[in-house]
Amino acid sequence: MTACMLQNGEVEETAVQKLWRAVIASTVEEWVNGPLRKKREAEQFLFNDSRDYRTVCFSAGINPENLRGRLEKIRARQLAEAQASASRN
Repeated sequence: MTACMLQNGEVEETAVQKLWRAVIASTVEEWVNGPLRKKREAEQFLFNDSRDYRTVCFSAGINPENLRGRLEKIRARQLAEAQASASRN
């Protein structure tokens, strides 16, 4: 019975992690492709929020510093592409 309870606990934990990962994925999607207001809100959460961001990442089983570092690389690339495009026009 203990093994069964442990397995159910692991399944439940995985389901909770999947839920929080979906929240993060949705936020990243809004940051990349959402309307301006949603983009700004998502960017605020992903890059400037520390407490809630860390809580959500830990709940998802994701290292918050690692994720933020990867997102900062994407943001830097987007800014460089935007500047290059603006200088061509």
